[in-house]
Amino acid sequence: MTAYQEVRSRIQKSGSENGNTSEPPTWKDAPEPAQIGRRIVEGLFSREVSRDKIRVLTNAVHWGYGTACGTLYGLVQSSARPHSALHGIVFGSAVWGSSYVMLPAMKLRKQIWEYPPKTLAADLTSHLVYGLGVAAAYRALEKRS
Repeated sequence: MTAYQEVRSRIQKSGSENGNTSEPPTWKDAPEPAQIGRRIVEGLFSREVSRDKIRVLTNAVHWGYGTACGTLYGLVQSSARPHSALHGIVFGSAVWGSSYVMLPAMKLRKQIWEYPPKTLAADLTSHLVYGLGVAAAYRALEKRS
């Protein structure tokens, strides 16, 4: 999913100024994973998080959440037979849908109906790639054991 998003982002940025890779100017503009990470660190550990940690928190939460969801997929898939790419599509769709429930509840994202279809389609596509990737990884690991 991350590789797919990076490629899509680079294609969209082609022709723009050098791709501006600087940190967001404020926490309000930070990606949702960074904001979640900040809430965890500040809430659980009572430590203020500086803006220079936005990229680190974005990656940590993004990869951590993806790994946790992938683990859940593996637990469910191990009892589901037969398995197919369809399971990956359903899984990716479920993760996508759950984000449009959880993130608005956390006041980190607007409600799903407030986004244009193009934005929703791009986000769903990323999650379908993720779901298929998790299904493929599960299948590869299953064959090795």
